[in-house]
Amino acid sequence: MGIITHRAASIVSMKHLWVAALVGMFAGACNNTPSTPTSATTAATTATTTATTTASDAKEFKAAMILVGPKNDSGWNQGHYEASKYVMDKVSDVKFDYVDKVNPGDRPNVKASQVADDLISKGAKLIVFNSDDFKDDALETAKKHPNVSVIHSSGDYAWKDGKNFKNQKNLGNVMPQMEYGRMISGCAAALHSETGKIGFLGPLINDETRRLVSASYLGAQYCWQNYRKKNPEDLKFKVVWIGFWFNIPGQTLDPTKVSDDFYNSGFDVVMSGIDTPEVAVQGKKAAEAGKKVKYLHYGLKTGCNVAPEICIGVPYYNWGPAYLDQIKKAKENKFTGEFISGAPNWKDLNNADSSAVGFEKGKALTPENDKFLAEFITGLGDGKISLFKGPLNYQDGTPFLKQGETATPQQIWYFTSLLQGIEGASK
Repeated sequence: MGIITHRAASIVSMKHLWVAALVGMFAGACNNTPSTPTSATTAATTATTTATTTASDAKEFKAAMILVGPKNDSGWNQGHYEASKYVMDKVSDVKFDYVDKVNPGDRPNVKASQVADDLISKGAKLIVFNSDDFKDDALETAKKHPNVSVIHSSGDYAWKDGKNFKNQKNLGNVMPQMEYGRMISGCAAALHSETGKIGFLGPLINDETRRLVSASYLGAQYCWQNYRKKNPEDLKFKVVWIGFWFNIPGQTLDPTKVSDDFYNSGFDVVMSGIDTPEVAVQGKKAAEAGKKVKYLHYGLKTGCNVAPEICIGVPYYNWGPAYLDQIKKAKENKFTGEFISGAPNWKDLNNADSSAVGFEKGKALTPENDKFLAEFITGLGDGKISLFKGPLNYQDGTPFLKQGETATPQQIWYFTSLLQGIEGASK
């Protein structure tokens, strides 16, 4: 895809242009405690933290988080940011700093590993990298600082049975099983579409995003046929990739325009796969203009708040419990670099302490469809509905799973192509 190639080239170029002015660039920027909302208050809060830290260094455990986007993006990054608050609410002697907007658009020439160096120099003993874009930065940091615990949220370097295992004992991975949240959201989309045209606003193309789009399609396909009793040929499921997790002018497609294009061409339900809320914002405008449209948000439990009246629901990650567990282990020198694939708690899907994946229902979810959706969720939980089961073909017609074959965790994780029936690019 042209956009990704261009962006990758830009990043390589930027890495070579790095100059050592990192500490100065962060001063007064975003490295502060999560309760500090503006740059104007950052300096004061940082100074206060430094003064009190001197007296409490012996008992305080410092963790830090590097966010690819803004902490208040109503999606992926805000979910991580709120997880840091969850940890601090649970453990009083943990201080969680963060640096947000670590991406080529907001901080040209800045590598996440160099941000980590700065945070570690200030006392951080555990670093969380929150984007798949940071996988090599996380590995570099773990190798450079063997006494610091490193978590990469997404990624597979810590997975012993994966393709890219690195045996770096101070590097772990955390990634909830969002494919199930995506199946639920796909089902909800199909239950509410009157035109049979479901749009998916996708970020960049990789194994993770192909997996999640395919899971959404499988959920939509199942509920379209089994609850709506519709002809499978009448379901149109299209993904448009913008090239990154959020808009970077000049480097990605504009997610506002892509959302509008969906709503203006008969796609009456649009699913967001990016970090920011353009699908919701443009959906609200379309609804106010008289279009009968709905949407599904992504990544943050409160995501429906952007346009509640037309929101069917939101599949979201619940990072807090995994981070809490890993920080406790790091404090006790028991951090071992685990690969954590957090599962949904099917008996209590929205339990903040036990379910790694949740689905928050929106106001646009009708009572009738809520019953179907509940039946679908129950079926996923007890195994009566198994969607990663053959026969399934890839988009080009080559077999993914044979008749009766169930996908292995590796086949689910390393999704090399979209599934047959999905319109959109696989590579």
